[in-house]
Amino acid sequence: MMHTRFPVLRSCLVSLLCLAATTAAAAEPLRVGMELSYPPFEMTDAQGKPTGVSVRLAEGLGRHLGREVRIENIAFDGLITALKTRKIDCIISSLTATPERARSIAFSEPYLRTGLALLVAVKSPVESAADLDAPGRIVAVKKGTTGHQYAATSLRKARVLVLDRESSAVLEVAQGKADAFIYDSLSVYQNHRRHPDTTRALLRPFREETWAIGLRLGDDELRDAVNEFLKTFREEGGFEKLGDEFLPEEKAFFKARGIPFVL
Repeated sequence: MMHTRFPVLRSCLVSLLCLAATTAAAAEPLRVGMELSYPPFEMTDAQGKPTGVSVRLAEGLGRHLGREVRIENIAFDGLITALKTRKIDCIISSLTATPERARSIAFSEPYLRTGLALLVAVKSPVESAADLDAPGRIVAVKKGTTGHQYAATSLRKARVLVLDRESSAVLEVAQGKADAFIYDSLSVYQNHRRHPDTTRALLRPFREETWAIGLRLGDDELRDAVNEFLKTFREEGGFEKLGDEFLPEEKAFFKARGIPFVL
């Protein structure tokens, strides 16, 4: 009878070790990748700490999962690579869900709605996206964005100016060096307000888009948990509160004009 206990003890020990490993894994920090240069969604406060809509969303997700959140500040065009190489666990960085990106990463259910719009130089003849692809046109885009993808596939006659920073693209338009900058409608609105005398804002999206949380292919358990969180967060008015806190003026402006708004 004595020796028959050892397999039982061994089995119990293995079970305890497995439980401990599972608990430890669940307690590991959730590494969230974003580029902290896109206010009010991804940015830093006066003390240099991450803040903004996406940061709050990440913190809410962490609470839902019971995991501490660690924000990793990564250049936008490097986020997908960081996800695929397991440097981060997910992307929450105003990331548009596109068929091209879906070939290499997975997406949560959409959580925000937006679209591509145009910041146009005040003296440019551009009045819509249909006017972009013409000889002599110069169109600015930010590297790695859907505006960049659109320009690369749709503009054959125009010169496409690919820049690393949103601010650089805006400056090209404000100084009259580029005809237009392709970006999301909210950013176009905000940048026009910063340069009201040298730019025009064509805010109605010429292509609607949705944002989602980026995840690794095959990480189904985390994706299911993320989707559960997003559903609950929306039902509890989380997105509405974030809009009221970070974007009250923009929200009212877009709503009054019947233009799709992100929150």
